[in-house]
Amino acid sequence: MAAPGAGDPLGAKDGNAPFAQRIDPSRDKLTPAQLQFMRQVQLSQWQKTLPQRRTRNIVTGLGIGALVLAIYGYTFYSVAQERFLDELEDEAKAARARALERERASGP
Repeated sequence: MAAPGAGDPLGAKDGNAPFAQRIDPSRDKLTPAQLQFMRQVQLSQWQKTLPQRRTRNIVTGLGIGALVLAIYGYTFYSVAQERFLDELEDEAKAARARALERERASGP
């Protein structure tokens, strides 16, 4: 008879595949070969998801960049449309002109 865990992937009793167990490398004693296998599996999983992650990162970066440019453009647009200071300056000039006229009218 084969050692437990070695041999047929299907369970001999019920015909179901065994489930993967979570292993904590800091608590469980693992052989260097098992640690190397875990690293290889993690690397292959990371490489498998890398293109999808890269695409998401690019889309997110472009979205954030577009938002920044939109805020920047809106700020320039709203400042260019702002006539508040121009109106105050025109009123100040008119007030100075009226003050000079009053001075001349009440003068010698």
